[in-house]
Amino acid sequence: MTFNIGSQQGNINNVAGNQTIHGGQHGDFTAVTDPQALLGQLRAELDRLGLPPQVASQVNGEVASLGTELGSPSPDRPTVAQRLLQIIRLVTTAGAVVTAGGSLAGVLSSFAA
Repeated sequence: MTFNIGSQQGNINNVAGNQTIHGGQHGDFTAVTDPQALLGQLRAELDRLGLPPQVASQVNGEVASLGTELGSPSPDRPTVAQRLLQIIRLVTTAGAVVTAGGSLAGVLSSFAA
């Protein structure tokens, strides 16, 4: 059996068998293609987390490096990816991913795309 699924946006659930959702399903979708706008959204989402000062300092350093790379005439994709991975590691280590919700994930996925 073959499934051909076209481009989709929003909440997508691929399940084997039955799925029951109680209480509705919600998600945030970020459709910004301007890297500088994404950087602004990323900063806002990270500020919202209330990270411990030491972690926030490291995250802000990575975000600043990310901004520098994005501001260059030809941003290096592997360098951008490395900065994003480091931000994810720092936020995860601080235990803030659970409270971050879908907004941070949406911004990070948009960067990855």
